[in-house]
Amino acid sequence: MPIISSIFSWFTVKRMTQIDLFRKYPIETQYETLFKILKKAQDTEYGKQYGFSSIKSIDQYRERLPVIDYEGLKPYVIRLRQGEKNLIWSGEIKWFAKSSGTTSDKSKFIPVTKDALEDCHYRGGKDILVIYNHNHPDTEIFPGKCLTLGGSRQVNNFSNDSYYGDLSAILIQNIPFWAEFIRTPNLSISLMEKWDEKIEEMAKTTIKENVTNIAGVPSWLLVLLKRILEVTGKTNIADVWPNLELFTHGGVSFIPYREQFKKIIDTPKMNYLETYNASEGFFALQDNPATDDMLLMLDYGVFYEFMPLEEADKERPKTISLEDVELDKNYALIISTNGGLWRYMIGDTVKFTSLYPFKIKITGRVKHFINAFGEELIIDNAEKAIKVACEKTNAFIREYTAGPVYMGDNQKGGHEWLFEFEKKPADIRYFMEVLDNALKAVNSDYEAKRYKNMTLSFPKYHIMKDGLFYEWLNQKGKLGGQHKIPRLANNREYLESMMDLNKHFKAHE
Repeated sequence: MPIISSIFSWFTVKRMTQIDLFRKYPIETQYETLFKILKKAQDTEYGKQYGFSSIKSIDQYRERLPVIDYEGLKPYVIRLRQGEKNLIWSGEIKWFAKSSGTTSDKSKFIPVTKDALEDCHYRGGKDILVIYNHNHPDTEIFPGKCLTLGGSRQVNNFSNDSYYGDLSAILIQNIPFWAEFIRTPNLSISLMEKWDEKIEEMAKTTIKENVTNIAGVPSWLLVLLKRILEVTGKTNIADVWPNLELFTHGGVSFIPYREQFKKIIDTPKMNYLETYNASEGFFALQDNPATDDMLLMLDYGVFYEFMPLEEADKERPKTISLEDVELDKNYALIISTNGGLWRYMIGDTVKFTSLYPFKIKITGRVKHFINAFGEELIIDNAEKAIKVACEKTNAFIREYTAGPVYMGDNQKGGHEWLFEFEKKPADIRYFMEVLDNALKAVNSDYEAKRYKNMTLSFPKYHIMKDGLFYEWLNQKGKLGGQHKIPRLANNREYLESMMDLNKHFKAHE
């Protein structure tokens, strides 16, 4: 056994003991986590304002601190980027993860502290390998390299001492020097700002490496892998990298992409591992290859609260801790972290699939849903229904989005779907009938509104030109990194702009 594999096997045994400990004592682990980060930040401006040093219980913590979103965090971000220290976390903060924006901002800039890098993001990265090694003791990934598809770094315009970029770029920029020997491509390519040029350089350079595992957002990795097949003239990525055995994915649901990856990586030894790694922290990862839920990681310096969705619009919303969550109920995720986020609503919704140990699935976004008529359609519903429709019609979807059709004088309300297919169904109408029925099966509110077309009519649908969604992101300057297609929206903004672009394409053909 190569020495690196031997060393990591020892590390795996040690770390799995720690993971088993928080599996066994989750409530105690979370209690310890909260008071550890409170103590670290008690002398900051935020800590003094809310009296961190005198908080003695979780209930007292909830009573004193408000739940905030990015609008509540933004004033501190502005000051931090201008060089102020000890505001929300002890010491200075030099890095800010740029992610998709809010209603009033094009982008959000999430503080990334040294503690968050070391104890959360990088620990999550190590635990991916630990758990994979534990589940696959005969793995041969360690002698090879990991291909990571990251974003780009930029110096912000507030201070030359602070930086912003996609989280992936920040992680790549700050990794220990020795990690450069086990990843590809090199930094000069990884941090290129022009997305098309980066894809081209990555395709040309990485085909020469012994890549054994890949990591990234499925939609963008698919773009890279297809370009690699074009460059090499191959039809199977396994012929380019014969030792490839693991794809670690996250950022978007893997359901629409799974069959496409299986098609272009045609090898029985390929494994897939899902992670929940956001700009705000690393939260969960798939610890059992036989199930598609993820273990909530409880010792990363993140304290979790869960808000029932009916509380989301209240001024003082109620939240609960792990000991009070229920299975299969949607919650908005609230986090307090070693990144200086305090009762921060990240915007994602999750549901629990297991208690003791606590396992979750991401079900969507607090603001990404369709509920124009009381149907409460969430991304989890859409993904399940699309999976059924694809299986029954032998279709592959590349991208999709959907939104409401508002009631008018001569029309009922409904939903409108835009699809870009990798492989089109033979009968798109039948595809939509299956999709519609599958939505009824997973969402009783949708089923009730669709009863005899009384409230919702049969959904409208459009097949978009190939490359439409990619070009839509390109025109918005959102290629690569953490940027992704909005799957559902409770308005027609995305639908209208995409359909207008589609008409423009057709008019110039």
